[in-house]
Amino acid sequence: MNEATASLKESLGRYGVWSVQLRSGSAAGGTERSEAAAELESLGFGAVWLGGNTSAADAAPLIEATSRIVVGTSIQSIWEHEPAATAASFAELEVAHPGRFLLGLGVSHGPRVEGYNRPYSRMVDYLDALDRAGLRSGHRVLAALGPKMLELSRDRAAGAIPYLVTPEHTAQARERLGEGPLLAPEFKVVLSSDPATARATARAYLARYLSLPNYTRNFLNLGFTDADVADGGSDRLIDAVFAWGDENTIRTRIDAFLAAGADHVALQVVEDDMTVIPHEAWRRLAPLLT
Repeated sequence: MNEATASLKESLGRYGVWSVQLRSGSAAGGTERSEAAAELESLGFGAVWLGGNTSAADAAPLIEATSRIVVGTSIQSIWEHEPAATAASFAELEVAHPGRFLLGLGVSHGPRVEGYNRPYSRMVDYLDALDRAGLRSGHRVLAALGPKMLELSRDRAAGAIPYLVTPEHTAQARERLGEGPLLAPEFKVVLSSDPATARATARAYLARYLSLPNYTRNFLNLGFTDADVADGGSDRLIDAVFAWGDENTIRTRIDAFLAAGADHVALQVVEDDMTVIPHEAWRRLAPLLT
């Protein structure tokens, strides 16, 4: 492991929060988002991962409102942001707040991008352009699921930030990455001990992802079946990609990712209303992670 990656892992710590509510343009106002980031820092989380197609512009207000926490994009779509502009905005933040912004890049999904083609080659080209613009590999991570993209995150970035995965995927990813690169999977949490309630909340949220081939293909590669990815997801799939239950159960589920080789777990609280910042849920989660 090189010194830069070791420093990055130390900065991120074991646990972060993945949130769509803290990006610019969400239902929450700018002051509320900044105050929420400051509270996450005080609760001991090491990172905020901004969900959806986000950029340095989304990260900057949160970085300015805090003193330590790392803010990352999860992800910035390579189809919607030019490499030169990406490098310039990164450099501006890096000068003002060294080591506080981590660029997470992804290829998005065919159904969401007009003219989607050759995503792996497009990512290689994008990384080449970032290299030419001076944005070094140690400052970027890739949303990698399959073997080729994981290898690219190993060879051309600081590591991988897989989304919507299981500990089994994490173990496979760690084997492909080796020990050095960062591996920071996202994991969804529903803070309910009632099976019917928890699964209903999870299923309603998961349904949007089951129309995206990248995710369904990854589930099938992990041993799930066509029946598991139909109709919003089977109980088996829900229980694999969401943690729900009492505090001890949720902590055990999170620990499984670390045992499988994750350096850091990005925790996404899933509730029925995903437009509201889940302050209370984050406060409940924080003591489980000490």
